[in-house]
Amino acid sequence: MFDIGFSELIVIALVALVVIGPERLPRVARTVGALLGRAQRYVNDVKADIEREVNLDELKNLKSTFEEAAKSVEQSVHQAGQELQATADSLNQSISATAEAKAEPAAEQHLAAEEHTAAEQHMAVEQHTAAEERPAAGENPAVSAQLDLGLESTKPAHEQAAAPKA
Repeated sequence: MFDIGFSELIVIALVALVVIGPERLPRVARTVGALLGRAQRYVNDVKADIEREVNLDELKNLKSTFEEAAKSVEQSVHQAGQELQATADSLNQSISATAEAKAEPAAEQHLAAEEHTAAEQHMAVEQHTAAEERPAAGENPAVSAQLDLGLESTKPAHEQAAAPKA
C-alpha cells in the first residue's frame, strides 16, 4: 500500500519518541496498530465483497448462457418432433392409400363372387324348371329328380328304370 522502507520507519519512530515522549509511546503504538489492523480488515472485506460481486456476475453470465443453450436445445427438440410428426402423418397417409388400393380389388372380387353366385342360382332355377317339364313329357321321374339336383348317373337310363324303387 505505502512504499515505506526500514530506514524511514526508524526515522518515524525517533520523531514519535521525541514528540510523544517515552511514557505515552507504547499506548499510541498499540492504538495505531489496532487502527491499522481495522483498516486492513476493512480493505480485505471490501476486496472480498468485490470478488463476490465479480463471481456473482460470472455466475449470472454462466446461468444466462445455460438458459440460452437450454432454449436452443428445446427448440431443436420441438422442431425434430414436428418433423417426426410430419413423417408419421405422411407414412400413415401412404399406408391408408395402400390399404384402400388393396381393399378395392377385394371389394371387386367380392362383387364378382356375388355375381357368380347369382348366376349359379339362376342356372339352378332354370335346371329345376327344365326338370319339372321333363316328367310331364314322359321321362323317368328318378332320372329327372337326379337331373333336378344336378346329379348325373353313371348307370345308363334303362338300368336306372329297372332298379327297384325304395
